[in-house]
Amino acid sequence: MSLYYLTAQLPSLDTVGAGSPLPITEERFVELCHRFLGKKARQCLDSLTLSPPREIERSGSSLVNAWNRGERDLRLALGVMRARRMKKAFEPGDVALSEEILKTAQTAAEMTNPMEAERYLFQYRLHFLESLRPVDIFAEDYIFYYGLKLKLVLHANRFDTAAGKLAYRNIYNSILNGDRLEVLS
Repeated sequence: MSLYYLTAQLPSLDTVGAGSPLPITEERFVELCHRFLGKKARQCLDSLTLSPPREIERSGSSLVNAWNRGERDLRLALGVMRARRMKKAFEPGDVALSEEILKTAQTAAEMTNPMEAERYLFQYRLHFLESLRPVDIFAEDYIFYYGLKLKLVLHANRFDTAAGKLAYRNIYNSILNGDRLEVLS
C-alpha cells in the first residue's frame, strides 16, 4: 500500500529532458522514498548510480541490474573506441559487448564536438532506460527507474559548454607543456 502513496506523490518526469527544470529535487525524492520503502528497497535506492563498477554486484532489482550492466558495457565500449583512436590497448575483460553498444560508442567517439557527443550519449542512455521502464508504476522497480531518470536528467542539466571548453583547453595546454594534468574551473 505504501508504494501507492509514494508513487502518487511523485511528479511526472515524462516530459522532462536535458535542460528542463525538474519538478522534484533528488533530495526530496530520496526523502519520500525513505519514508515509504522497506529496508532492502532503501538500500537499493541508495546504491543507484550512473557509473556502476566494472564488476557488477546484484542489487536485488532486475531493473537496476539491467541498467548497471548496460551502462557498464557502454563505458567499456567507449574505452575501447577511445583506445583505438589513441592507438593504445584496452581490453573490456570477459564482457561481451554488443554490436549496438560498440556502434553507439563509435558514433560518440567520432564526434568532434564533445558537447554533441555528451548529448548523443544522454539520448542513448535515456532511450535505454525507457526500454527498462516497468509497466506497473506501483512496483519498486518503477521507483528505481524514476530515481535513475532523475539522476540522468540532473547529470545532463549540469553540462556547461563554457566550463567544458575551459577544462578542455587547460588539459590540452597541460599536455602540450608537459605540465601536470589539472582542470581549473
